[in-house]
Amino acid sequence: MQPASDRRGWSWVPGPRRSARARRRVVFLLLLPALLGGMFGAAPATRVAGDELTDAIAAQKSLQRTIAAQKAQVSQLSAQQSALTSRIASTAATLDGLNADLAAVRQQVTDVVAEAEATQASYDSLVAQIQVLDTELARLAVREAEKRDDLAARKALLAERIRNAYDTDRTTLLETVLSGADFTDVISEVGYYLDIGEQDRALAQQIVRDQETLAAIHQSVVSTRRQAEDLRSTTAEKKALLDEQHRQLEATRRKLENLEERTANALAAQQTQYRKMAVDKVALEAAIAKAAAAQAALARQIKQLVARQSQQGKIPSVYNGTLKWPMSGTITQEFGCTGFAWEPPSGSCRHFHKGIDIAAPLYTPIKAAGAGTVVFAGPNPYDPSPKAWIVVIAHSTKLLTWYAHVDNKAHPIQVKAGQTVRQGQVIAYEGLTGRTTGPHLHWMVELDDRFVNPRLFL
Repeated sequence: MQPASDRRGWSWVPGPRRSARARRRVVFLLLLPALLGGMFGAAPATRVAGDELTDAIAAQKSLQRTIAAQKAQVSQLSAQQSALTSRIASTAATLDGLNADLAAVRQQVTDVVAEAEATQASYDSLVAQIQVLDTELARLAVREAEKRDDLAARKALLAERIRNAYDTDRTTLLETVLSGADFTDVISEVGYYLDIGEQDRALAQQIVRDQETLAAIHQSVVSTRRQAEDLRSTTAEKKALLDEQHRQLEATRRKLENLEERTANALAAQQTQYRKMAVDKVALEAAIAKAAAAQAALARQIKQLVARQSQQGKIPSVYNGTLKWPMSGTITQEFGCTGFAWEPPSGSCRHFHKGIDIAAPLYTPIKAAGAGTVVFAGPNPYDPSPKAWIVVIAHSTKLLTWYAHVDNKAHPIQVKAGQTVRQGQVIAYEGLTGRTTGPHLHWMVELDDRFVNPRLFL
């Protein structure tokens, strides 16, 4: 008898063999619901597997956002450290420079310390995130292993069911099932040989989703491990730089402390002399008033001298350039309101200092702050005894520099009125002439007949 064909074109022979195949098919279909229920519980398999995949993809996106945020933090820390390096260098240069403004440098150091603390906080935040990444990596590794084991078990179980449901001569089909990546296609192939129910297809589709879930988890593991390694390497580099910055900052703070100590010692010496002068307060107040009047009178005389020399073409109308410090030393008094009672009142200030006092060893050379013409060199004729010896240089008709308390004995003044000088030329030596509490240079800058802060012209 010729074999009959079904609708797929297969040839089959009725008889005991067909009956055995049918029985095995029935067993397979009866076992599938139990298989699905045992693997996923009472809830539908597609929903649970779908939720796992959704969660894995959501975790991937969350990790990507975390990595992006961490990279932004690294960039921010790099910018902070770059700025901190510049600020430390600038502060150190100010301290190493001539005649640092103690109050300004103190504030500068305070600001740098605050920047260093903020930089340290940013670094600490990144270090803490390494631990977070390590913890997440351990969790993901466990989850990946569990998912891989689950997937292997499902594949083995499905293969066993197919082995039991098909003839022994379907070995090629079985191998396809075991090695196949897309179980949806595999189940279609199986369906070509056998009528497959919806639960069969659901199991194959579930395995496909499991594979996608495993791939997503694995990608998260790889990304987390790479980010943790990168962040650990980056923070190690940042730590080395941060340690160096802390070392530089500490060195800068020590320099500031040394400057403060030198200034305090110089001030203590001046205050000792002042206390001797202040025994008779009435006499001191009278002396202060006379000194102020003498300076004002000399300023009027110098104004006339400048006008005369300007008419002779010896003084330009404009000064093109900047001024330089006339000498190096310890700044014992800045320009402006002061707490030193031996200074005269001015404006709203009970005591006002019209220049900058630079203390240095006696007879330290004093240099011209800028090129110009000497308009006065000698003792102030309006001063009561002891008279202060002074040099005044006109850099233009509007800009003058004054150098007071210069020496007149061991090292006489090196220039004379009417002489042209260049910037940096030695014009006198530090002395103790006039009413002074110790060897120092009282340096003043006069602009448009008013004494102004010399630091504005440096």
